[in-house]
Amino acid sequence: MSSRSGPVAGAGVGRHLLIVDDDDRIRELLKEFLAREGYRVTGAAHAAAARRLMELIEFDLVVLDVMMPGESGLELTTWVRNKAQLSRTPVLLLTARGDPADRIEGLSRGADDYMSKPFEPRELALRIDAILRRTGVKPIMPREIKLGPALFDLERLELTRDGAPMRLTEAEAQLLKTLALNAHAPVERMDLSPDTADITGRAVDVQVTRLRRKLEVDPKNPRYLQTVRGIGYMLA
Repeated sequence: MSSRSGPVAGAGVGRHLLIVDDDDRIRELLKEFLAREGYRVTGAAHAAAARRLMELIEFDLVVLDVMMPGESGLELTTWVRNKAQLSRTPVLLLTARGDPADRIEGLSRGADDYMSKPFEPRELALRIDAILRRTGVKPIMPREIKLGPALFDLERLELTRDGAPMRLTEAEAQLLKTLALNAHAPVERMDLSPDTADITGRAVDVQVTRLRRKLEVDPKNPRYLQTVRGIGYMLA
């Protein structure tokens, strides 16, 4: 995996995935890998949590583990297909069972693709990309993002706080936009810096410090613009 294949360059920028798997290790590994591919990724440990999330948030694609305690991935797929506002959401099933009968059942319930465990994360990313291209799903790009008393307009690149405009430099505006499009996912310092001469990424640190003064109630204890140690920054 290339260290430069980050959210800024990835094909998944603006696309939001839901990963549903009761195995914490697999779920976190997939979240980390797919975030590096450029996707915004949310995780759920079981079907009930996934239902609540899907009723609140519009996802571009859902990755479901078939074998989960309680409601299975197959049952959850049926629920998705029968719910009007979710019926066109692409579903990719993951399972430890690779029998043709299991695969046929998954597809007959409305899944768009089916992968058997173990699998290569890179293949999963390619299949997700293929599904999104095939189904014609467009990235869901938010117009505005609210951060406590602050509001950032991603189209106009304008920041207001308590209704008052806050001045942003071009670099600060672009940095904040990149973080906003990858909300809840860490973005590497070098992917936030268009200046290839800044090999340390320290210019980004300076911009983040300035942004915190404009965004945060307590810049020394940031609530929204968080440091992800050893990686970079994340907008939470």
